[in-house]
Amino acid sequence: MELPRLTDAEAQLLQQMREHLAGEIRAADGALPFDRFMETALYAPGLGYYVNGRRKFGEAGDFVTAPELSPLFSRCVARQVGECLDLVGGDTVLEVGAGSGKMAADMLLELAALDRLPRNYLILELSPSLQQLQRESLKASVPQWLPRVAWLQDLPDSGFRGVVVGNELLDAMPVQRFRRWRGGWQELSVAGDAGRMHDRWTEIRSPGLVGALAALWPDDAAVAEGYSSELNLRLAPWLRAVAERMQRGYLLLIDYGYSRDEYYHPQRSQGTLICHFRHRAHADPYLLPGLQDITANVDFSALATAGSDAGFSLAGFTTQAHFLIDSGLQALLVASDPADIKRHLQRMQGVKKLTLPSEMGERFKVMALAMDAPPVLSGFRSRDLRGRL
Repeated sequence: MELPRLTDAEAQLLQQMREHLAGEIRAADGALPFDRFMETALYAPGLGYYVNGRRKFGEAGDFVTAPELSPLFSRCVARQVGECLDLVGGDTVLEVGAGSGKMAADMLLELAALDRLPRNYLILELSPSLQQLQRESLKASVPQWLPRVAWLQDLPDSGFRGVVVGNELLDAMPVQRFRRWRGGWQELSVAGDAGRMHDRWTEIRSPGLVGALAALWPDDAAVAEGYSSELNLRLAPWLRAVAERMQRGYLLLIDYGYSRDEYYHPQRSQGTLICHFRHRAHADPYLLPGLQDITANVDFSALATAGSDAGFSLAGFTTQAHFLIDSGLQALLVASDPADIKRHLQRMQGVKKLTLPSEMGERFKVMALAMDAPPVLSGFRSRDLRGRL
């Protein structure tokens, strides 16, 4: 992908981010581990993609998430959340990374309609600009429930009882990148200056990466020369932090990804890293740092294992399509007014994108983890994929 035409403000932000990254590279003796590069590009205060105030979501942004495609997505999620609250006797929902706030607004509306409105709806959001966007969205859509909403900068204190929800959360966690080269493993670092950054492959430096690779490939001689991929070493610590604070409840995670066998299949030899800018996808993380999203698919097998190690039980794993259908999608669609032709057609188009295998239906998965709670949920009743993990 060639460098696109940028506004003056975007060009200035890009230059500032490049200079900031160049300083990080110098401080790392000329080779910044890729996970730290990704973390900086996405979350550096004032400059990172998710915190710099640029519009990211919707048609005028860089990508469209499921809550923007159709309100039926969030209403289905809310139905599962409501069931979870009933099962644990909880009164709190925590959404981690609430995006535009659209999902929170639609979930509150549906939970109120189901007479399952939580006493507290918490949003963990580190970006001040996104916090403001979420407040505006909630104020416009559900001003009556705004007093129940509170924003956090960290996970809540211990004793949490309720449901934690994350939609397209894990794919934005910084990852390590690695490759098989000359009979051994190498780790990707980033070198260069403000003018041009580039790959630099080094010996393994990140703590824990050697052991993680050995767990994936006990016989690493079978890995083809030049095979490369990525690995999320921050997933397990995050799940432990959630588990430490949860007394009783569920963790509901929706994202795109694969089971381990699919993720590290020999034919997927260049990993899953992808960048988005103005609805165009490309594979160059150095092109527009600070202006583009950088993501990696989720290894759901690793998620299940890390969850178990943290004390959770696996309560469900299925495709997004089956989860939505089991959570009442068809009934919600039938209840829409077909006389309002334009709105009905828009909803039908949204449902197709959410459920068709060629769109989000199969590529996106849903996993539920339970803490001292029944590991059987209605959103996973028709297609149980836990055996694939």
